[in-house]
Amino acid sequence: MVVSESLSKWGMRFYPPLFFQRIWVVKIDKGFKGVKVKINKSIFNKNYNNAIFGGTIFSAADPFYPLLFHQLFSHKGYNVIAWSKSSEIRFIKPALTKLYFYISLSDDDIAEAEHVLNTGGKYTKSHPIDIYNTNGEICVTLMNEIYLRNVNFKENL
Repeated sequence: MVVSESLSKWGMRFYPPLFFQRIWVVKIDKGFKGVKVKINKSIFNKNYNNAIFGGTIFSAADPFYPLLFHQLFSHKGYNVIAWSKSSEIRFIKPALTKLYFYISLSDDDIAEAEHVLNTGGKYTKSHPIDIYNTNGEICVTLMNEIYLRNVNFKENL
């Protein structure tokens, strides 16, 4: 489904798995080239050490690269399927405050994915996400492997 940046932002803000974990989409950039996300610390996502639960952090990072790629290519007229294929997460320091992250797709990232979708039909690549506390310190870093498939790709035989 092709939607606007604003509708995607509001839809993700109130998507229950994110909303109830206090994950808030601050902004989706024009053309779906980036997104800023905030993870609010609350009674609903604190662990027994008074830090944000790791599952909440992982949930926050999971959907956004696929969302950006899917919407970006849908707006270009592609019929694509987008998934998070795998992720590797490293917890560096306790998340004792709100957390923030910003991810973006460069023109090179987009061109590479588009080339692969047009020549091979399937794109798989890992993309980084660094998650910061309110002091600007990295608390979590992860690699999110993205899978895209061009549904209309027909291999030349």
